[in-house]
Amino acid sequence: MLLVEDDPLFRMGLAMVLRHQPQIELVAEAEDGETALALANRHRPQLVLLDIGLPGLDGRQTLVRLKQEHPEIRVLVLTSREEAGLVQAMLQAGADGYCLKGIGPDRLLTVIREVSAGNGWFDAKVLAQVRSAFAVAPSEPPANAAALTEREREVLGWIARGASNPEIGRQLHISSGTVRVHVHAILRKLGATDRTQAAVLALEKGLIAPP
Repeated sequence: MLLVEDDPLFRMGLAMVLRHQPQIELVAEAEDGETALALANRHRPQLVLLDIGLPGLDGRQTLVRLKQEHPEIRVLVLTSREEAGLVQAMLQAGADGYCLKGIGPDRLLTVIREVSAGNGWFDAKVLAQVRSAFAVAPSEPPANAAALTEREREVLGWIARGASNPEIGRQLHISSGTVRVHVHAILRKLGATDRTQAAVLALEKGLIAPP
């Protein structure tokens, strides 16, 4: 993992937490976008934990360059900013997850594992902001949205709350494998590439209530 954060105290504290996790290898730290890109070229991390307010290249510019040069690298945005327009811009730039800095350490580690495993993740508060932005002029849902089963809508609702597959399974009393089957069906029916996009799309179209 590569940690990109310009606040030295926050970066130091987060780095200490990450280095004490046996399943996480923090290969490098960067305080600006240019350094982050150079370190990504050198270390090829599986995941980049990226702040938005960076000096020089900002978070969005850094994200765009990262995805252009290394599309296989997962990028989890960790920021205090939650404006809907910014969230949309980061999603369009290729963010695999969007997390607010008020998150607890244990929860953050869960999100890191989810995003590293190929799942998208967006903070529930952020998704609510996106939903509010779209509430003024809702558009028509995709043709297959009506084909969602009641169980798939339940799973989609928990995805929008930021729940992982095991958490969804516990809430709905089904196995993680069954959750994965439902998630796959949801992505196919909504035409989404990952669970994050599915949640944003569902909120945009009014398919589920804001978390």
